Amino acid sequence: SMRLLGNIIWLVCGGLMTAASWFILGAVFCLTLVGIPIGIQCFKMAGLTLTPFGQTVVYGESITSTLVNILWAITFGWLFAFAYLFSGIVNCLTIIGIPFGIQSFKMMKLAFAPFGARIVPII
Repeated sequence: SMRLLGNIIWLVCGGLMTAASWFILGAVFCLTLVGIPIGIQCFKMAGLTLTPFGQTVVYGESITSTLVNILWAITFGWLFAFAYLFSGIVNCLTIIGIPFGIQSFKMMKLAFAPFGARIVPII
């Protein structure tokens, strides 16, 4: 299927390295008790970055997740989101890269506000 092919190309062209980076960052955050919630969000990003085609992000809004997302966005989130924005723009410069750019934009939103979000398969 096209999703499988997209995921394979994604992995070969940097997705595997990016997912590994998110996993390592999550493991480092999990070394402290306070960092565990952030580490869990990094693992969520690693999972989506590993196979973005065929998955979507569902956002559940609660006051707690909104407040934590604001804190995340002003500390780390803006930097990660900017990296995905840049990647998405570069990918969209070619017709063949547009599907990969769309995946980068999906991850940009999650990188900016990961708390309260779930990754679900597209059926």
